[in-house]
Amino acid sequence: MGRPGAASENKGGEQRKKLPTQFVNFLFLKVDPAWRRLSREEQEEGKREFASVVEEYQGKNGMMINSYSMVGIRSDADLLLWRIAKNVEDFQEMSHKLLHTGLGKYMEITYSYLSFTKRSMYVDKMDPEHQNPRVYIIPGMKKYLFVYPFIKTRDWYQLSYPARQGMMDEHIQVGSKYPSVKLNTTYSFGIDDQEFVVAFETDEITDFSVLVQELRETEASRYTQRDVPMFTCIRHEQVSDALNTL
Repeated sequence: MGRPGAASENKGGEQRKKLPTQFVNFLFLKVDPAWRRLSREEQEEGKREFASVVEEYQGKNGMMINSYSMVGIRSDADLLLWRIAKNVEDFQEMSHKLLHTGLGKYMEITYSYLSFTKRSMYVDKMDPEHQNPRVYIIPGMKKYLFVYPFIKTRDWYQLSYPARQGMMDEHIQVGSKYPSVKLNTTYSFGIDDQEFVVAFETDEITDFSVLVQELRETEASRYTQRDVPMFTCIRHEQVSDALNTL
């Protein structure tokens, strides 16, 4: 492994194609109970306004938005918008418009995690090309999404690179046993409170739960400082469908 930030090269000496950085935001929203006491007409108009803003930004400047509901699953969040964009300003502009809609006026942002994509420093020896897709993620194909912020202990960063790679080899091997679960790792060093935000996609909730349980037994797990709160989210292809669960 070269020094951090050094350009990696393939065997032919050609620099790998540089993929654009993606900024990622997991925006969790909670609806004020007062909204449910509005008339049906006011509720429907508010949802239409909110959905219209999401649709306006879907694809704008390359932004990708996926909608999820947590109604009846968590008490501190009802809706998740998983947003991926080329710059963070688009997140701010869109959020401003959302919060000024008829529905948005009754919403509170309970969590908002900011991160970005980059190539992992650890080698997936089982599939050396696996790093490439992690630089550019396209989410949203699975029914369930599990999201949580992640912080490692400072002791982890004091270990030698070979020691950390060895523990990651075990970690990767466990993950490979669950092909139904797709991992999206994003990085937050210096731009948010956590170091990583991880998002797992799957159609089978129990597969993910068993995977997490098995990962607890790996050596690398000793160096986890924090990996909560953990959100279980149900995907809706259209944001209007997610809003109809509120």
